[in-house]
Amino acid sequence: MFADFRAGASPRALCAALAACALLPATAHAADSAADVSELIVIGQGDKPITVVPRGLSASLGPTEFEAINAVNVEDLMKYAPDFFVRKRYAGDDNAVVALRGANTIQSARTIVMVDGFVVSNFLGNRWDYPPKWNVVGPAEVRQFDIVYGPYSARYGGNSMGGVISVTTREPEGKEAYATAQTMVAPWREYGVDETFTGYAAEGGLSWKSDDGPWSLRTGFRHFDNIGQPMSYTLLTPTTGSGTAVTGAFADKRLANPVFGAASPTHVIQDQARLRVGYDFSGGWRAEALGFVWLTDQDGTDARTFLKDAAGNPVYQGKVSFGGVTYNATGLTQTQTNRTEYLTGVKLAGPLAGWDSRVNLSRYWIAKQDARASKDYLTGAADGAGTQTLTGTPAWVTLDATLERGFGAHHLAMGLNANRYETSQTAYSTTHWKEASGRVFSSATYGKTSLVGVFAEDEMDLGAVSLTLGARYDKWRAFDGGIGKLSGGTAVFDAYPTREDSSFSPKLSVQGKAGDWELQLSLGTATRFPTVGELFQGKIDDVTHELDPQSFDPNLKPEKSKDASLVARRSFGDVKLTTSLFYQDIDDAIFSFSGLNQYGSVVSSYKNVDEVRQYGAEVIVEAKDVLIDGLDVDANVAWIDAVTVKNASAPAAEGVMFPRIPRWRSNGNVRYRVNDRLKLSAGWRYATRPNSDLFGQVRGDAYGFQSEYFTVDARASWDVTKKAQLSIGVDNLFNDQAYVSHPLPQRTFVVDLKTRW
Repeated sequence: MFADFRAGASPRALCAALAACALLPATAHAADSAADVSELIVIGQGDKPITVVPRGLSASLGPTEFEAINAVNVEDLMKYAPDFFVRKRYAGDDNAVVALRGANTIQSARTIVMVDGFVVSNFLGNRWDYPPKWNVVGPAEVRQFDIVYGPYSARYGGNSMGGVISVTTREPEGKEAYATAQTMVAPWREYGVDETFTGYAAEGGLSWKSDDGPWSLRTGFRHFDNIGQPMSYTLLTPTTGSGTAVTGAFADKRLANPVFGAASPTHVIQDQARLRVGYDFSGGWRAEALGFVWLTDQDGTDARTFLKDAAGNPVYQGKVSFGGVTYNATGLTQTQTNRTEYLTGVKLAGPLAGWDSRVNLSRYWIAKQDARASKDYLTGAADGAGTQTLTGTPAWVTLDATLERGFGAHHLAMGLNANRYETSQTAYSTTHWKEASGRVFSSATYGKTSLVGVFAEDEMDLGAVSLTLGARYDKWRAFDGGIGKLSGGTAVFDAYPTREDSSFSPKLSVQGKAGDWELQLSLGTATRFPTVGELFQGKIDDVTHELDPQSFDPNLKPEKSKDASLVARRSFGDVKLTTSLFYQDIDDAIFSFSGLNQYGSVVSSYKNVDEVRQYGAEVIVEAKDVLIDGLDVDANVAWIDAVTVKNASAPAAEGVMFPRIPRWRSNGNVRYRVNDRLKLSAGWRYATRPNSDLFGQVRGDAYGFQSEYFTVDARASWDVTKKAQLSIGVDNLFNDQAYVSHPLPQRTFVVDLKTRW
């Protein structure tokens, strides 16, 4: 493995790996819990118990780690976790998909994300634009982040195939108020864009807990306003004939054609409000209710062209002549989007006939989502023709109920998980895109899925080892799906067939000691059923006015994985070393690619890849008071081999590295407590270049590709008083230019002031 690294890695890869291995740290204090801490293998802080079952590699991050991070959005708080990446393209990016190990950045449905026990994963689709709803909580409200890699506990359904992330907010304690003010400054230099984008955020709230009564509450708000860099560039397209002579395009050797423009920088305005109320009943019962609202407004009406004609006038579109070649300049548009989203939830916990019981019930829904776009730039500037896309209250309801009890050497847990996801979307053509006037129906899609699962686990104390056996059964249904299209001036609709399926998933985990090493071996299987977006995504045939059987796969199979994990940990004085080996084999992996459907026709849509296999290793180390008092270092390095083993629909993919999964990753953080009031930190994030497509033919280090990245961050925090802290930081200090198809942020400065009283 290491010989392969030395032979094929870039200098930046060597630097990142040497930093991780030589400094020997990681995110790691074992989490405190009711159980003896030696029984848990958990990387991270030890202030609070981990909130998810730590089988497989597990990390728990808290205030110690958070204070060393420039956290503009809540997902930033995990940025240095092992073998971990969040596809965040700019501050305020709605599409921040998580990638753990070999679950890549367009496989959003492979990770379960919860906030205070309520599911915020958007399983309406499995793509870059179905990320978790991170903004349910602001960065200042988070108490801890818990991450479990892989599906090794029966408590979690098949969407835990990649892992489980639990976000826990601060508990109401006494009477407290807090406020945070933050500003972001991001200079951007690429092609014809040379400017500085800025933004700010204000967050605040209060908590109250009755001294001698049952009530408690915590409320908070956040206002966020930022302009992100352009997310895409437009390239000239070769054509014939003659066109307007222009200058200003950029002939980038890494790209097929010259770059002539950039999409509008995205101006994002978000407002969030959150209320959490608790009540303690007699007899040990506690009830909590949560309400949340999130308003988003995105403006993309400032598209840029780099082209100028002989008179110096900007040219936004049309046939042009550049460098003696005739091209079409097309692709610049104007857009506006606004959304209103809500979350409501209730929790109830307490003793029931000798059992510890918990019930969580929540609903998340998008009450309004209105996306408008112009046909092209010139019609956009003139408020001409365009499109409007409206959603019909996409929503999901989730229920989790658990009973737990100890019987001698046994600790039993059993429960039920249920969810229902539904969505509908209608597109219209409009004569005036901004007002959405002159609206004419164009197309529609809609559908629902539901899942009910039951599980049981038994954790047995066998003296030298702890053995956990578990299993779950899931029943899945896809129904009320359909599609509509304007054909021959008439709106025609057709329905998808109802689908039903079920799965049985056994689990096993054993943990014990071998000399000075703590060991945990976990085995499990998981089944992830198709989402609404994967299953209901066909088109209407213009001739038959019925569903085109070649445009979708009505028999799309669920993904089924077989997983294994071996975790080992040992302490060497003030250094803790954790190593992890993992394996996953997935049958019928769901992925969007061009291949043969059930009728033998080549289509580009979601299809089953017969078999995808990944295995790898992680080294995670934590060192405290390294060389000098107050210097702590956390670092991790991971090696992954993820390959398409079998793909009958497209055999050319077989033996090729699966898309968007790097061979190497390394994250880390160095923290130094200068004194009680001043703290300094530096962090890094690194990954090698992955394939951009299923066949390994699309590789590059420019816009449109998946590239290598190596960013270094820095931060200084000063406690001005006991109740106020000023922090100054910079992300991507050395201005590394990297891409996840879209450009990742360049150097960004962050300043925040936090107060509590």
